[in-house]
Amino acid sequence: MKLLVTGGAGYIGSVVAEQLLGAGHQVTIVDNLSHGYRWAVPNGAELVVGDLADKEKLSGLFRNHSFDAVLHFAAFIEAGESMKFPETFFRNNTVNALSVLEAMLGSGVKRFVFSSTAALYGNPAKTPIEEEDALRPTNAYGESKLLVERMLDWFHRIHGLRFASLRYFNAAGAASPDRGEAHQPESHLVPRLMKVALGQQKHIEIFGSDYPTKDGTCVRDYVHVIDLATAHLLALDALDRAGRLIYNLGNGQGFTVREVIEGVRRVTGRAISVIESPRREGDPAVLIASSEKIRRELNWTPKFQELDSILGSAWLWHKNHPEGYAGS
Repeated sequence: MKLLVTGGAGYIGSVVAEQLLGAGHQVTIVDNLSHGYRWAVPNGAELVVGDLADKEKLSGLFRNHSFDAVLHFAAFIEAGESMKFPETFFRNNTVNALSVLEAMLGSGVKRFVFSSTAALYGNPAKTPIEEEDALRPTNAYGESKLLVERMLDWFHRIHGLRFASLRYFNAAGAASPDRGEAHQPESHLVPRLMKVALGQQKHIEIFGSDYPTKDGTCVRDYVHVIDLATAHLLALDALDRAGRLIYNLGNGQGFTVREVIEGVRRVTGRAISVIESPRREGDPAVLIASSEKIRRELNWTPKFQELDSILGSAWLWHKNHPEGYAGS
């Protein structure tokens, strides 16, 4: 197929693009490089530098390519930042997604794979979380993604759009020693811990140590980026048979922030200094996924289920790229 990958110069989008190329698809990436990197774009993919807010350029892209489907990764992801500047997140995550959908419909493209998030669930009533559970985001980031999912439902009903919405839990790890996680600014726990291990930061902050968990810190479900990418390919193929797919993507087990810190100490052999800070607004105490639905329906089987294997791959990437893609 001829595929458009938005945000394909970013962490997850670039890994998915690489797998798509490996499966024999033609891949065009559109990315404004505000949070992505040219060096992350896999060999064989066409890179179009542009912003999804530029409707004229977006329409031209669809006119000049006969795309069969779109995989959408272009979004701001910092939940804490979304509670300071929600308008930025709604404009970039929600409005720009609508622009992509409008361009698709205008060109007759009817398959869409959406990078969604576990932040839709907010503070869940139970764990593990299932796809049918209530959607109650506690931050503007989650709400910006939920609005897109609601649009997708309406577009499916009215326009016949076939879509898969994949609700990630915590993506982590590196796809290879040359393809890993780097954000600007860096807000994710694992890469921030790697910076401490490398001596680039003095300490790691724990945001909240009074949550109702076994050690007082937040619990999260970590899933390896390669396993996430594999799920996207399975979902894309499944859209030939189904018009509406919604799946959680996680390992089904949770680790506290302190347990992840201990894991990094273990795999790196380095000291990790910790300081405790107040809670961040909008952070749920526990997010653990049930991924039984995608395992059952699409035969998705994560290969990296042990925390140390995820952290070990991340450590290899950061050792090889201490400056991230900026040092490439």
